[in-house]
Amino acid sequence: MCGIVGAVARRNIVPVLVEGLRRLEYRGYDSCGLAVVTSDGPRRVRSVVRVAELDDQVSEVRFEGVTGIAHTRWATHGAATINNAHPIFSSGSLAIVHNGIIENYQALRETLREQHYEFVSQTDTEVIAHLIHSLYKGDLFAAVREAVRQLTGAYAIGVVHQDHPHTLVGARAGSPLVVGYGNDENFIAWDALAIAGSAEHISYLEEGDICEIALKGVRLVDFRGDKVVRNPRRVQAYGGAVELGPYRHYMQKEIFEQPRAISHTIPATDTFRPRLFGEMASDVFRGIDSVLILACGTSYYAGLTAKYWLESVAKIRTEVEIASEYRYRESVPNPRALVVTVSQSGETADTLAALKHAQSQGMTHTLAVCNVATSAMVRLTELKFLTHARMEIGVASTKAFTTQLVALFVLAVTLGKVRGHVNDAQEAEYIHQLRHLPAALNAVLALEPQIIAWSDDFVRKEDALFLGRGLHYPIALEGALKLKEISYIHAEAYSAGELKHGPLALVTEAMPVVTIAPNDALLDKLKSNMQEVRARGGHIYVFADSDTHIKSDDGIHVIRMPEHYGLLSPIPHVVPLQLLAYHTACGRGTDVDKPRNLAKSVTVE
Repeated sequence: MCGIVGAVARRNIVPVLVEGLRRLEYRGYDSCGLAVVTSDGPRRVRSVVRVAELDDQVSEVRFEGVTGIAHTRWATHGAATINNAHPIFSSGSLAIVHNGIIENYQALRETLREQHYEFVSQTDTEVIAHLIHSLYKGDLFAAVREAVRQLTGAYAIGVVHQDHPHTLVGARAGSPLVVGYGNDENFIAWDALAIAGSAEHISYLEEGDICEIALKGVRLVDFRGDKVVRNPRRVQAYGGAVELGPYRHYMQKEIFEQPRAISHTIPATDTFRPRLFGEMASDVFRGIDSVLILACGTSYYAGLTAKYWLESVAKIRTEVEIASEYRYRESVPNPRALVVTVSQSGETADTLAALKHAQSQGMTHTLAVCNVATSAMVRLTELKFLTHARMEIGVASTKAFTTQLVALFVLAVTLGKVRGHVNDAQEAEYIHQLRHLPAALNAVLALEPQIIAWSDDFVRKEDALFLGRGLHYPIALEGALKLKEISYIHAEAYSAGELKHGPLALVTEAMPVVTIAPNDALLDKLKSNMQEVRARGGHIYVFADSDTHIKSDDGIHVIRMPEHYGLLSPIPHVVPLQLLAYHTACGRGTDVDKPRNLAKSVTVE
């Protein structure tokens, strides 16, 4: 979601701020801006277009400064307008950028109105700005410390004041913030990527930390006010991960990067050892009697798929919960459950909150499946398994999803082995299948021209149904999500067996029905469901394994997949659904990489 970049330096820092915002564009935003400190107070430029337009403004007015803050905003409180764009000012002397949501902003707003503060935006952020200003007595750091004590909710903030032209104060609770250390210049950022190449080292702030950034150094205190040191680590070089190359969109690039991403995620081992998940995994895995998976969105569908694997391979009872719902209902905690959180960024607010809730219930055996080694989620869990999708810029997840599936399959087989349900021959076969996956995906990607032809039909549709059974029902859910996310076509997915219990009423000639047809034990059942659709005049688009004997006919369109891939079949079967959504969106002219109203990393509730 929102992005933050801030800097204190001896040089003009505006180009660094603009480049930082450009690198954070993939997170999703609908306005952007930056401010620098001058002797006459902060100056700012803001845009409700894109960072490129903001850069044009900067060039036009020759905007310069040695201390500044910048922001990309994803609207929560107030529409995407210039008045609501960050940085937000207070009394012409203080500027702030903010990620997160302040839950008690209404009460604070009324109190500040009584103190004669005038509000010109609809944002909760303006409350923080005026609150800090009201507490300011010459010490900006002290004013921020006092202000954040009064905030309820999540925040990462960066604050500058005209009285302190070489100082920037940051604070975080419930939203990530990093400090960057350079040569006579220091930084804050939402993500280390934003300051890579300028900062040599970074520290991840912990919950409740407050920092003061100056030219010569950084002061850090924890929520109690005690001075702390957060372990600095070298910033990874900013490379070509965000270069588009020959592809039309990042989503297309990332779809085609999946063979490589999966290859790098598959463990380089001939055996599934618990140590793949951490030093303590062997003891943890022997002591658990169930698995609880917590996730949101696409990661939730990865969890639903993993439930089939965990119960069939490891013979262990598995529950999958939507993270945003789990913490708000009364559940029965089980201290012997392994709590698995799944997230691309490791900063998903709902999933982090669900994890903390589970831990507070005495469920201490935790495992993060994540793409970011330094994320809050990885730091909070007992065990971890890192996927190696590298950076994913398109908002609609593709390679992050398939690498999550690989990680969860490895977990299922490892637990199966620990529990005595996977023998050596089965283990060797699973390893063989995993290592063949990249080649299988390359064969699926070769089907792109046929999928483009199908997308020409979907471009004119406003609704679609997706059907799958068993292991492939969650893949149908994911396919429907992809289509609605980026093409804005209303799409729903159902277990094919549920078709006659309601959804069949929706089937007409205008409603395409996408069907996932692997050659598994449920194939004959699925063929019967397809006939139910055909009898109502529906048009069926089938992704069928090569040996299913489903042929194209009047009203039935078939794309033949490679050979059936057993338990791992969901992974190759999701790729054509990604391509179908992508090319349909291209045909409809939508913003594929930055679909409306959506953000890459959802760091607020």
